Amino acid sequence: MSDCLFCKIASGEIPSECLYEDELVYAFKDIDPQAPVHFLVIPRSHIASAAEINAENSAAAARCLEVAAKLAGEMGLDGFRLVSNCGERAGQSVNHLHFHVLSGRDMTWPPG
Repeated sequence: MSDCLFCKIASGEIPSECLYEDELVYAFKDIDPQAPVHFLVIPRSHIASAAEINAENSAAAARCLEVAAKLAGEMGLDGFRLVSNCGERAGQSVNHLHFHVLSGRDMTWPPG
C-alpha cells in the first residue's frame, strides 16, 4: 500500500533502526518507546490489522511472532509484553499489522 507508513519503513523508503529483516518481516526500534526495550515487528506485506489475518497471509503473521521471540531471546529479556492493537477503538494508530515488544521494566495492567 503506497501511503502506508509501515510499508514505507519496511521497504526502506523511510529510515528506521532495523533489528531484523527477512523476506516476510521487518523489526525495528519504536521511535517513541514506552519501555526501556520497545521494538515493533511487522509483516512486509500489507495486512491492516489482526482482524485481516487469514489462510493466505497467516504465515507472515506467525513469522512476526517467531521473530519477536527470537529477538527477545537474543537480547536476554527475562520477560516481555507482546501487544497488537486491532482497530482505532483499541488504540491502533497505524493501519498495518504490527506487534509491539516491550520489556526492561515491570509491566502493569492496564498498560502505561
